[in-house]
Amino acid sequence: MATAKEPVTVPTEVSVDDFLAAVSDERRRADAGRLRAIMGEVTGEPAVMWGPSIVGFGSYHYSYDSGRTGEAPLVGFSPRKQHLVVYLVGGFEQRYGRILERLGPHHAGKGCLYLKRLDTVDESALRELLDRTARVHQGVDRASGR
Repeated sequence: MATAKEPVTVPTEVSVDDFLAAVSDERRRADAGRLRAIMGEVTGEPAVMWGPSIVGFGSYHYSYDSGRTGEAPLVGFSPRKQHLVVYLVGGFEQRYGRILERLGPHHAGKGCLYLKRLDTVDESALRELLDRTARVHQGVDRASGR
């Protein structure tokens, strides 16, 4: 009998401190530590490992039209080799264009914000993106474009 595929991105007991300490690039490790602090301040939630490589904060329940449901972090990030990958609400690039204009150097993909270095972006714009994403996932904000 076939079973539904289990989600990989679930909260784990893995230590966030150990995961971040293992980031080999010194600058990326420092940026990850700073991003952890920012996300914790914005959400008021502790950092938790979601799957093997995502540091997430808080959680929300999602439900797709297909019937698929699950839990995901309100916001999260992963310190990858090429970029810091910040996980935001889907469609953020259309919803928050004005904020992204202030942000500084970045690339955007489906729900992902790619940053090379944290010190090259406007922290207030980043905090606003994180706050808006958390609020949308909590059902508090309807994701206006302002």
